[in-house]
Amino acid sequence: MSSEALGLALAAAGLHALWNLLLARERDTEATIAVSLVVFIAVLAPLAAATWRVEGAAVPYVLGSGALELAYIVLLAAAYRRFELSLVYPLARGLAPVLALVVVLVVVGASPSAGEIGGVVAVAVGILLVRGFRRGGRGSALAVAVAGAIAGYTVIDRYGIRHANAAPYLLLVMLGPALAYPLFVERARLAAAARPVAAVIGMASAVTYLLVLLALRLASAPSVSAVRETSVVIAVVLARVFLREPVGVRRLAGAAIVVAGVALLAAG
Repeated sequence: MSSEALGLALAAAGLHALWNLLLARERDTEATIAVSLVVFIAVLAPLAAATWRVEGAAVPYVLGSGALELAYIVLLAAAYRRFELSLVYPLARGLAPVLALVVVLVVVGASPSAGEIGGVVAVAVGILLVRGFRRGGRGSALAVAVAGAIAGYTVIDRYGIRHANAAPYLLLVMLGPALAYPLFVERARLAAAARPVAAVIGMASAVTYLLVLLALRLASAPSVSAVRETSVVIAVVLARVFLREPVGVRRLAGAAIVVAGVALLAAG
C-alpha cells in the first residue's frame, strides 16, 4: 500500500470518526442529521453530475440501499441520543463487516476462509470487551441494529455499483433519505439545527466518501477497508478526550481488537 493511499485512508478514518463525534455531542441528533443530509447532497451533486452514468438496472439497488440508509440514519440518531459514542461506534462499525460477510456467504454458498473465521472471532472478542459484561444492553442492541443496516446496504451496493458510476449512484441512494427524513422532524427543530456544526457533519461525511474513492484508485479494496476501520480506535479516543466518556483500558483494547478483526476479514 503506497504512502498516498495510506494517507487518504487514514484521513477518511479520522474524518468519519470526527463527524460521528460532532453528531454525538448534539442534543438534537435527528434535526442535525436532517440538515447535514442536505449539505451532503449539495457537496456530492457537482461530482455526480460530472461523472453521470446510471443504468436502469441500478434502480432496484438504489431503492433498496436508500431504504436501508434511511433505517441507518434513524437508528444512528437514536443511538447517539441515548448512549455513548465509545460504545455505539465500535460495535456498529466492527459488527457490520461480519454481518455483511455472513449475508454474502449465505447468498453465494461459499465457505469462510481461515482468515475470515479468525476475523469474526477477533471482532466478537473485541465487541465483548467494548460492551463489557454488565452495562450497555440497550445501547448494544441499537448498535447491532445500526450494524445490520450498514451490512445490508453494503451488500446491496456491491452489486448496484456495477450498473452506475460511484458518485451518481451514491447521490441517488442518499437523495431519498435526504428528502424523507426531514419530513419527520419539526420545522422549529430543523431551524435550530441549521448551524455550522450540521454543515461540517454533512461536508465531512461527503469528503470521507471521496477520500475512500481516491484511496481505492491507489490500493486494493481490502487494504483500504482495513485502514479505514482504524476510525474505531480514533472514535473511542475522541470520545474520551472531548466527551469525557469513561473509556478505560478494556474498551480501548476492545476497539483495537475489533480493528484487527476487520483487517483479518478484509485480508481473508
